[in-house]
Amino acid sequence: ITIGPEPIIRTSAVMSLARQIQLPGLGVTIPVITGDPEAGWVGETEKKPVKRGTLSTKLMQPYTLAVIVPFSNQFKRDKSTLYDAIVGRIPSALGKAYDKTVFHGAAPGTGFDVLADCTAVDIQKAAYDGLVTAKSNIAIAGGEANGFVFAPQAEPVLLGAKDQNGRPIFIDNAATQGSVSAILGVNAIKRQAAYKKGSSAANVIGIVGDWNQAVTGMVNDVNVEISTEATINDGSNQINLWQRGMFAVRAELEVGFVVTSTDYFNRLTDTYSG
Repeated sequence: ITIGPEPIIRTSAVMSLARQIQLPGLGVTIPVITGDPEAGWVGETEKKPVKRGTLSTKLMQPYTLAVIVPFSNQFKRDKSTLYDAIVGRIPSALGKAYDKTVFHGAAPGTGFDVLADCTAVDIQKAAYDGLVTAKSNIAIAGGEANGFVFAPQAEPVLLGAKDQNGRPIFIDNAATQGSVSAILGVNAIKRQAAYKKGSSAANVIGIVGDWNQAVTGMVNDVNVEISTEATINDGSNQINLWQRGMFAVRAELEVGFVVTSTDYFNRLTDTYSG
């Protein structure tokens, strides 16, 4: 069974914001523009300047993201609606795991970029100033912020930001608006995967960046297989599906991610109180 990319794109902020390509199984080398040609003034009959843009390349390598969900035959028979709902959410689980890796995790290998070490900006102390700083950092790097991804944990910070007259900064009507859809002229979306709890630092509650500088790629659609006879390992517990009257749904996706530079992205944090 194959499932098209739509359910994952709806769930994954990265896939919905970054440029998408069809990724070959062996990976692909992507050209990256590192500088534009520069025009110059010339006098009458003078030679026109010859300038070239500068290019670099980055390798995007696909890695497999997968999950196996076991069920009993009785569960599918007696709770079919719940079973269908769980299976329907499996592609979303892949999209959420992909975002978590890109935002906060370690790369699964070479040729796969992550944003875990990009510049962090506190937006809780002074939300407006912090967001302007993040947008400015991206502009200084040569980019243009065109997408915020906020975790639900960011909403109290954004909704609580007020001007000197006590009026909310980021919403027009406190009675009817419970979330922020755009900030500083930049669209904002909400995803739980944008949150990372800090143990010895502030919590990450959002990401902002120039998503034109990011590329995401899928090798194929999501592959889903059902087995009734395999033996699977659930931690240290080995499960023989046929012996136990069970079956398992396995979903996997080969996907990659690269950015021109992490300088085009900033992490948004709350204030560390440790």
